[in-house]
Amino acid sequence: MNGSRESVARLLNDLLQGIEMTASTEVLVCPPYVYLADAARLLKGSTVILGAQDVCAEDNGAYTGEISGAMLRDFDCHYVVVGHSERRSLYAEDDRLVARKFMAAQKAGLIPILCVGETLWERERGTTHAVITRQLQAVLDAAGIAAFDRAVVAYEPVWAIGTGETATPEQAQEVHALMRGCIRAGDARIAEAIRLIYGGSVKAANAAELFRMPDINGGLVGGASLDAREFLAICKAAA
Repeated sequence: MNGSRESVARLLNDLLQGIEMTASTEVLVCPPYVYLADAARLLKGSTVILGAQDVCAEDNGAYTGEISGAMLRDFDCHYVVVGHSERRSLYAEDDRLVARKFMAAQKAGLIPILCVGETLWERERGTTHAVITRQLQAVLDAAGIAAFDRAVVAYEPVWAIGTGETATPEQAQEVHALMRGCIRAGDARIAEAIRLIYGGSVKAANAAELFRMPDINGGLVGGASLDAREFLAICKAAA
């Protein structure tokens, strides 16, 4: 929940001016709901894709304050984040609800970016693999392996979000390999094709090293995305 109408417009304009250097990279921005209309207008005709930060699990109805997948599609959104660690921790979204949001997004024609990740407490107790597998398997069981043909999975270690800490490339790669293995158990082709991205304090200074890992296909960028120069440098590293 960052930015203002003015700062979002400035950020997107700066991004569009520098995006030529990242032509080989798919670039996606997910502004707050209230700025989606402005963002859609500014990005129209560009190569930058628009997404949203969350979606309701329901198609429509008396759910005051919620935003449906169909509403997001009305504003040219193509992707939506589901299961972000802050939604899980601050709003008590469990694996079942995340799976429902994943399926609601796809039903509306959106590509879900499914976030999974462990807390520091879980990592210190050696349960990282169990937590990641549980979170991912909940969606696999609910949506089916075929649904991952049109999805992205993001590993965001909760202990590295907004803390300045970052998983080492080797730590991140280990979890990405685990995720790809879980998907491979259902379908080898989908496992090889799916994009697995890392989302724990990605910065220009560490992006290239992270993206060199064999199973890391991009980044889910948080605070660094609020600085156009920093974000463009990350995009360039991905290219």
